[in-house]
Amino acid sequence: MNIDAVIIGGGVSGLATAHELTSRGHKVIVLERQAHTGGNAMSEDLDGFLMEHGPSTMNAHIPAAGEFSTSLGLDDRRCDLGVGVRNRYLVADGKLAAIPVGPFGLLTAGYLSPVAKIRLLADLLLPHRSDGEDETIMAFCSRRFGREFAERVIDPLVAGIYAGRAADLSVAAIFPKLVALEKKYGSVTLGAIHGRREGGKMPGSRLFSWSGGIATLPKAMARRLGNAVRTGNTVRSVSRRGDGFRINAGGAGVLDAKVVIVATQPHVAARLIADVDPAGADAAGQIHAPPLAVVFLGFPRENVAHPLDGLGFLTSEAENRKVLGAQFCSTMFPNRAPHGHVAVSAYIGGARAPDLARLRAPELVSLARAEFRDLIGAVGEPTMARVRHWPLGLPQYGVGHQGIVADLRTTANRQAGLFLTGNYFAGPSVATCLEGAQETALAAHDYLKRAGNPVGLRALSPGRH
Repeated sequence: MNIDAVIIGGGVSGLATAHELTSRGHKVIVLERQAHTGGNAMSEDLDGFLMEHGPSTMNAHIPAAGEFSTSLGLDDRRCDLGVGVRNRYLVADGKLAAIPVGPFGLLTAGYLSPVAKIRLLADLLLPHRSDGEDETIMAFCSRRFGREFAERVIDPLVAGIYAGRAADLSVAAIFPKLVALEKKYGSVTLGAIHGRREGGKMPGSRLFSWSGGIATLPKAMARRLGNAVRTGNTVRSVSRRGDGFRINAGGAGVLDAKVVIVATQPHVAARLIADVDPAGADAAGQIHAPPLAVVFLGFPRENVAHPLDGLGFLTSEAENRKVLGAQFCSTMFPNRAPHGHVAVSAYIGGARAPDLARLRAPELVSLARAEFRDLIGAVGEPTMARVRHWPLGLPQYGVGHQGIVADLRTTANRQAGLFLTGNYFAGPSVATCLEGAQETALAAHDYLKRAGNPVGLRALSPGRH
């Protein structure tokens, strides 16, 4: 059997890269340490409730999302956000404040003070920063829009997307379009206005999923790849061999290939490439991922006072709540709860409170129930309660992250045929990972075309490792 590429990691990024390479005629092997594929994209049916252990939505504004859904024949199972999503919610003084969906929702709602709303307009007049130095999201947004907006709107947003702190993370890495607008137009607001006049689209989201949850995607990719996916195999080492690589894949034997694509978490990537690309390993090792816990609860509808007419809610750090935020799962998409019931998920830990994420499941359920009782009026025993611990949660894009990514994107310059991909490059969303996988697959495809015929794959007995 001839092989072109060995892909280490059977999560969304690894499977998508394999899918793209096979569609171009290349033969690949995907090695996954776990017994199942999909990584943290896990959807579980719990007696009629559907729990998302990790990501729960796809962003249709990223073309790769729709492209993969169509190419895998999943469009007939696709479902858009429910019609019940009418508001965004932010916690204000211990209560949920409704922010109408729409570009002027924050201005019409009473969440921000009149002074804060006026301060937003100062972005039109303030000079832009010209030194080019990276700064935190908190520093950038406070400078452009005022401290209250940064603390009460942007900080909870960052916690909801990255489980991180706006005071720690890089604005250039997470919101590069905002930085680009300031640089080009001197004002983010003016840049947004010009962008609309010129027919451009500002960052936004049109979310969808599938009737069986996000795991529908990696399951479909794994089925399409068939025997190319090998689960339960821990890669022990990657080494250079001639003009290709040798991969010690434990029980799967020793594999030789022209290309190696590492699609694991950054700390695993750092270990795997340490011998072949120390510079890349050092860069990957600098990316931290604090623990995160997901608490999924189901209630009879009459036991929850809140209308649950939104995606969920987010909390600012100043509110000192135990949860980073929550999703109203049964409002977002159909078939997330049995008839007469609702489902909600709480997200706990992250960079704000990593120790909370390490609590035992019963403690986390009690904590989430207390928060939901206060904020949405959820009373009584839940019909369903399940907890997912993620010892390593979402990667944190700290100040200087773009430099780290630059080092990671040039692994192939230092070691021809070595590529990395994953949720620590351009964003943690599934759609962004698909987009990154397409780029990685194209780069590997171009390299393989230049390299000529692929080397063979040899599966040796364990005794010959």
